[in-house]
Amino acid sequence: MHLVLFLIFALFALAGAVNLLLQKHPINSALSLIVVMASLAVLYLLLGAEFLAMAQIIVYAGAIMVLFTFVVMLLNEGREEKTWGSKTAKTIGLPAVVVLLAVLAATILRAGRHYGMISLSDGVTTIQELSKVLFRDLLLPFELTSVLILIAILGAVALARKDNGEA
Repeated sequence: MHLVLFLIFALFALAGAVNLLLQKHPINSALSLIVVMASLAVLYLLLGAEFLAMAQIIVYAGAIMVLFTFVVMLLNEGREEKTWGSKTAKTIGLPAVVVLLAVLAATILRAGRHYGMISLSDGVTTIQELSKVLFRDLLLPFELTSVLILIAILGAVALARKDNGEA
């Protein structure tokens, strides 16, 4: 079952990456990037890295993609065109969602029967150990990344501001 889930979400990640490159509208590209990030989170989950999967969802698919979408919408000065959705989403989207929900339901039902047999090995890193490394040993790169993102937001706002000659 892990191999089937891996193949499905690897294909989702690849399809999202290709769609990201082929889209003409930047918002659709950002949405495709969210699909890629969510698929990578599921792949992390399949590898047993639950913390990385949740961090992927919260940080990348959540916060960073909201930031990207905000900046794209802020910088987009062109007129929006009304669309009724892409043909690809209509033809592939619904069957893909049905297959995804069926596989997830089967996995959850199968895991529910075997829940008592799951055990952790001794080599598992706890979240406490991981947080000590992140917030003690790697605190400077963590904070520098935060400052860099803040500078990027301020730069995007400064570029998007309409200059009408007044200071």
